[in-house]
Amino acid sequence: MRYKVNYTSKAKSDLKKLPLDIAKNIILSINGIKGEPYSYVKKIKGAKRHPLFTHRVGEYRVILDIQDDRLLIIVVETGHSSKIYRKY
Repeated sequence: MRYKVNYTSKAKSDLKKLPLDIAKNIILSINGIKGEPYSYVKKIKGAKRHPLFTHRVGEYRVILDIQDDRLLIIVVETGHSSKIYRKY
């Protein structure tokens, strides 16, 4: 089964701020993990809400919320690895 991918407005905004080639790589990478996302993500330790996951795309990270009951991957945020974890 394949998961559906939704982007939050924050994630869309983050992608627009990135160079076009990097944004395309991130989108392609996220679409590439829709079949079995847990093989390509790591759980963020100490997440305040229910478990969030991180997906690495080069020097960039994507914060994901994976909902199994609806087969849904929600892209919460994207950004450079030096800045993305400060909120979590």
